[in-house]
Parts: sequence; C-alpha cells; structure tokens
Amino acid sequence: MNRLKVSDDKRFLLQSDDTPFFYLGDTAWELFHRLNREEVDTFLETRASQGFTVIQAVALAEFAGLTVPNPYGHLPLHDADPTQPNEDYFQHVDYVIDRVNALGMFIGLLPTWGDKYNKKWGEGPEVFTPENAYIFGEWIAKRYAEKDVIWILGGDRELETELHHTVIREMAKGIGAGDGGTHLIAFHPQGGRHSSEYFQDEAWIDFNMIQSGHGRDTANYRMIEKDYALQPTKPCLDAEPGYEDHPAGFNQKNGYLMDYDTRKSLYWSLFSGACGHTYGCHSIWQFWSDTREPVNRPLRYWWAAVQLPGAWQQQYGKRLILSRPVLSRIPDQSLIVSDNPDGSGHAVATRCKNGNYAFVYSPQGDVFTLDTTKLSGETLNAHWFDPRTGHTEFVGQVSRAGHKEFTPPTQGLYQDWVLVLDDSAAGYPAP
Repeated sequence: MNRLKVSDDKRFLLQSDDTPFFYLGDTAWELFHRLNREEVDTFLETRASQGFTVIQAVALAEFAGLTVPNPYGHLPLHDADPTQPNEDYFQHVDYVIDRVNALGMFIGLLPTWGDKYNKKWGEGPEVFTPENAYIFGEWIAKRYAEKDVIWILGGDRELETELHHTVIREMAKGIGAGDGGTHLIAFHPQGGRHSSEYFQDEAWIDFNMIQSGHGRDTANYRMIEKDYALQPTKPCLDAEPGYEDHPAGFNQKNGYLMDYDTRKSLYWSLFSGACGHTYGCHSIWQFWSDTREPVNRPLRYWWAAVQLPGAWQQQYGKRLILSRPVLSRIPDQSLIVSDNPDGSGHAVATRCKNGNYAFVYSPQGDVFTLDTTKLSGETLNAHWFDPRTGHTEFVGQVSRAGHKEFTPPTQGLYQDWVLVLDDSAAGYPAP
C-alpha cells in the first residue's frame, strides 16, 4: 500500500518512499453506479495507459444514486439510510477500487455527492445529518483503510449553512476514526469556488481543491495563485476544470471545449503552483451510452470519448514536471517581462528555486521576453516542448544575461508551446 503525505514545505504530495506524487486525476464521477465490471476494466486500463494516477468517483452518485441501482441491481443504502449501507452494492465498489489500485492508481473517493446534504438542484434526496455523516464516514473509511485512497468530501455544492459545514466536519472526523488518519483528505467545491473558502484553517483538510468550471479561458491560474499565497500553506490543484467535449459555458451555441482547452487548464494551473491537476470529459463523468439519457448534450458515447486527444495529452504535462527536480519548483511570473495580459494568450512561468531550470507556457505561440538573470549558470540550454505530442526540439544554447526574447515555433490559436530553459551545467536530459 502506498501512503501519500504532504511535503515538509506543504507544497507537494509525496509517496510513501518520499518521492514526488503527481496527482493526475480524471472525473469518473458515476463509475461505481453505471459501469459493469467488464466496462470498468476497459475504462481503467485505458486511463492507466494514459498516465493517470487518480480516478475520482462517487460512492453515493449524483444521478439517482440512491434510487436507481447499479448494473447488478443493487442500491448503495437500505431505505436511503447512510447508517445502513448495502453490502452487495459495496462489493462492486470493492472490485472497482481493487482494479484502480492494481493498475497503479489511487481512487479519489467521494463518499457522497453534495446533493445528499444540500440538494440545491438535482435529485438528492438530502439524507445526511451530522450524526449519520460521522457513522457513514467511519464505516467507509474502515472498509477501505488498507487501499490506496484519497478521500474527497464535498461534491459540487456550496456550504450555505452551519449545518452543511457540520455535516462535512463530522464526516471528516468519521473518516479519521475509521482509517486512523492514514489517508489524505480534500474537499471538492462548487464551480468557481475554493475549498479554502470553507476550511483553510482546519487541520483535517490536507490539500486544497478548486473547481474552475466549464467556461472557455477560465483563469484558473488566478485561482491557484490565490490558494498558493494562503496561510497556513497547503498544496493545491484544480479538481474540475473545463471538460473536453463540454458545451463552453453550458451553452452549445458557444461551441464545445477541446483538447486545447484542457491543455491550457493543465499548464496554467501547474505553472501557477499546483501540485497536480484533474482532467475531465463530458461523456466520461456521466458514462453516457445508448441506454442512458444524455446530460447537457454530450457528443459521443463514453467508450469513444475515452480515447479523446486531451486525455492522452495530459500525461505529457506530468512527464515534463517530473523530468526536473519537483520539490524545488516555484511559480514565478516575474520571469516574464514582456506585456502579458489576462485572457486566452496569458503566459505562465515556473522555475527551480535555485534557478537551474524554468518552464514558460505560451498558449498561442506569442513571442515573449524573459529576465534570464533569475536563472543560474553562464549558458542555458533551450528546448521547445510540444504539449500536443510531448516531443521536444533542442534550439541551442543562449547566454544568461539580461532580457531575452523567445519566439515559439508556430503562432496562433491552438498553437501552445512550452519553453524549457536549463542551466547547461546541470546536465539535464531533454524533457
């Protein structure tokens, strides 16, 4: 079993052997509820081959999760009572989690979707009280205490009353009692919100999540910058950015989000200080098929959507980050000294604390100027890294002196590039 923990500086996640853990998640919310075991195997094997490290799924699912059974005819609770979990249903959850772990991934396990304590919209029903939230949290944490699990509370709903806050706190307490506090806990907020708004000062939440949501060019870099600057320091990441194949801003007239949009969310958040990132696909989270009603106009069935290019491209960002020392990486927008307005073309920069490498992401291939004096060494090795393919091109050595202008290989919409600069003396291989 791989026990995750937070790094000493509270910026990163570590594996049990103290090596960096890159959180690359997928929002497979209805996984336990809608897929049979053969389908589970197909989905998970594909995601493992695409480099994902976390599968985010919900035990008490959003879409009629308490009233429509899983493929084997089982509901998760008897009489919709959180103190009466159905063993037959959770044996299927056991199977899924075991397959996730066997494939080298963690399950990002939401005990419940948020409509089960704050209906607000959707189907509900609201079934949680502080008392049964503790009981259910303790029960489910004991069941999976020996699995590779990251606990994720919340589930896309605001905490609007003290009762809502208390339900979440009691569920967290129950989880801590059930697994002895051995697994990390986070909170998945509603769109446009931060978990830090609710629980920044509370010790039980180990790292922060934002949900930047499903608009086009949503500035998740600003949201990550905000959480990165908070005290006490906690790792942070975007747990639900715009989904590939999702109508932009929930309006089909705006077109659909593409692989380009998912790449932009990835690099914007990582280079702004995130410890990882979550990808999502509109057909995947709901596992849309020819036997189900579509939610908000998905474009293709889930078994086709699992192969979309954005899903394959996420691993390139993970590989880039892991190609250089991770635990010394910081965001540093002061590297960029040319004009850099907010919006679709906003460039972001990150570097090593000691200056021996830097990454700069240009979403539209725009020319930019860097202050290279923030880096180390007499000369810098320069590479262009292609986020679409993961390929790199060495473009030569440049002197480290003053301001230098860099021109990506191509320019325009969808032409995003990462500049990699290394202190030549560091001896890093091509990323």
